[in-house]
Amino acid sequence: MSSSPREVAKAQRRERYLEAAASLIAERGYSGVSIDLLGAAVGVSGPALYRHFSSKEDILTQLLVGASERLLAGYEAIIAEELSDEETLRRLVRFHLDFATNERDVILAQERELVNLPEEPRRRVRSLQRRYVNGWVQITERLMPDASRADLTVRLHAVFGLLNSTPYSGSLASPSRVRDILADLALSALFTADSA
Repeated sequence: MSSSPREVAKAQRRERYLEAAASLIAERGYSGVSIDLLGAAVGVSGPALYRHFSSKEDILTQLLVGASERLLAGYEAIIAEELSDEETLRRLVRFHLDFATNERDVILAQERELVNLPEEPRRRVRSLQRRYVNGWVQITERLMPDASRADLTVRLHAVFGLLNSTPYSGSLASPSRVRDILADLALSALFTADSA
């Protein structure tokens, strides 16, 4: 079923509003962003945003839940390609880096503002994140069968921290160079045998 031009335009405006919200929240924090400020950033009155979102809280919910949904969908698309486990991990690292590089403001908002989500959407984000991490764990378990699940989970959380560091390292070099450096470090962390 195709969308009408009006529906497409409305969806595009909504996405533009979410991008502006991510930028403002990353810069000022959730509490420092009002509906009026967000409206001004996108060239509309604050109340006009209520055509797309029920509240400021809803904007944060859509932003953070949407980010987790996109990450999980990207993971599932790569898994569906039925590549080798090693190639799958390489592709996942690149996918996550592309996401973190292209959506730095979302990464910062997720890192800092998850606590401001209402309980139900916060649980939804955590559930999506667990599914994402557990998928990576299953692949690394097959590649490193002697490692414990707990150790692999620690290793993967460290890798995610590295991959999500793009908001802090992105201005130090070109985006492609940052991606290359972080990909090399992440893959080294994933594929280096435990020396303990």
